[in-house]
This record gives sequence, structure tokens and C-alpha cells, in this order.
Amino acid sequence: MTEQPAIRIAGISKRYGRTEALKDVSFDVGRHELFALLGPNGAGKTTLLHIICTILRPDTGSVMVGGLDALAHPTRSRRDIGVVFQEPSLDDRLTVYENLNFHGLVYGVPGPLRRDRIAELLELVELAQWRDKLVRTLSSGMKRRVEIARALIHTSKILFLDEPTAGLDAQSRERIWKYINQLRARRDLTVVVTTHYIEEVEGCDRVCIIDRGSILALDTPAALKAAHGQQLLRIVPRDDAAAAIMAEYPDATLRPDGEIVVQSSGDSFAESFLSRHGPHIRRLSVEEPSLESVFLSLTGREIRDQAAGARERTLAFGRQGGEHTR
Repeated sequence: MTEQPAIRIAGISKRYGRTEALKDVSFDVGRHELFALLGPNGAGKTTLLHIICTILRPDTGSVMVGGLDALAHPTRSRRDIGVVFQEPSLDDRLTVYENLNFHGLVYGVPGPLRRDRIAELLELVELAQWRDKLVRTLSSGMKRRVEIARALIHTSKILFLDEPTAGLDAQSRERIWKYINQLRARRDLTVVVTTHYIEEVEGCDRVCIIDRGSILALDTPAALKAAHGQQLLRIVPRDDAAAAIMAEYPDATLRPDGEIVVQSSGDSFAESFLSRHGPHIRRLSVEEPSLESVFLSLTGREIRDQAAGARERTLAFGRQGGEHTR
């Protein structure tokens, strides 16, 4: 017998006035899956998450959470889910412990079990020594860790994280993901995360790419890159060369920082480009197929400004592994 999915949404649409935020969205999330909704700000990710969590009602469509009709039984559905919202939602006048304890009281978690869970979760997110500190004294990253712990005080089986690392520094973002993976292993959770950080979804089981309210692709990261990924050239031109390069490659993307991103058409494309434009560029690097290039291929634009990452390999000139810089 086929296992029932943790989440099943079918035909979800939502409109705000003339703006169609979601357009006939359908997909399943398997039990114990780490599932990512990837898209730029305004893509419809948060609206979709709020519908699944029963905060919003869709105009059309159905939502099943743990086999239960979430739209018909929102209160019962909420007992199985924990949510970390994009905007801070802690009471900063209370201590860390008081925030967690109040949440447990609201959900009717018995006292001894509530205290045990609070202690366990604070240890997990490395905040046990901060339990009696006012939330207002914590850093942004620490507050986010408290919110993750709070979402799991009750018997949640599905954890929703809406842009959990937005606005955090790289070290805090890495720690948040460490805790998420530890929680999955300990609690056998299903985790649904929304993000616009490409690099954060590489370790997810499946990635749903959403833009302008529609699903563009849904598969494992490897399958998405195989099906839609392309090699990219990232070019920093001389000041007087950008217009000419853009004219020759009208499908290229000109980023706010002046970098030009061109989709490569083959292994010899970079060498051919350099033979024609070498004197007019300051730097050129080649990025192998990535989820960033998947999004670019599907939408014709980058999901966000992104610094050069580990996926890039640079063209060698003069010495092995060097970067072509003029």
C-alpha cells in the first residue's frame, strides 16, 4: 500500500485584487521529506505556506495535511504542524523559557513533558545557558533558533520554515541548517522550507521552483540541474564594453553591479568569447550547471544577486587555476 503523503495540495489559486498570487498550484510532499520552495521575493512562496498552515484560505483548491482536510478542519490540522514565520514573532518582553513555556501551555502540553521538551530543544539549539535571558537581548540568529525550538514544543510532525535564514550572516545561516538537519533525524520530521538562497536547497530531497505564482519545475536538485542547468559565463567588462557585449548577446543578464551573465552554448564557448572580446573584459569566470542556472534557464533572469561561489571554476591564463584578470 502506497504511503500517504504528509502534504497534498491540489489546484490552489489565490488572488489579491487584480494580482494573481498563486495559479493552480499542485504537488505532494512525502513523509519525512526535506522539501524546498525556491523562488524570488514575491513569487508566492509565503502565500502558499500560509494557505497550507491554514492562516489564509485559497480561492480554489484543496489542502491535505497528514491525511486531514486542513481547510475543513484547521484547528485539528494545526496540532500537527510547527511554523517559523518570516517575520519575528517572539514576545521580546519575556525570557526565552517564558516564550517556549507559553507556547506549550497554549497547545496543552502537560507540565512535566513541556519542561523536558524545552530543556531538550534549548540544548539542541545551543541556548540552554540563555533560557532566563529576555528575548530582546538576543541576536537575530539566536532569536531564530528560539523560534525553531518553539515550533516543536508540541507534537508537530511537519515543520514549516518561511525564509528561516533571511537577514542572517553566513555563520548563523549555517548553524540554522545544522539544527534543522539534527531535528529531522531526532523527530522524524517532514520539513518544508521557503527560501531565495540557492545554495541552501542543494541538500534538500526535492526542490519546487516557483515564480510569479506558478510552479516552473519540481524534482531533486541533481535532476533539475541535469534537465535545465546550463554553463554560465560571468563577465566583468571594461566600462566602455558592456553595451557592445549586451548588443551581441541580447539574452544575457546585466546585473546591478555591472557583471554580465551569458548562458554558454558549449565547452568551447568561453574560449570563443575570449578570442573576440578578451581586450574588453576585466574578468571572466565559468560556472558549471547549478540551480542558479536552472532558474535562469526557466525564467530568463537570476533569482538574486549572488557572489561567486564554490561552484565556479576560473579560466587559467598564464598559470594553472588562475583567473583571467586585466
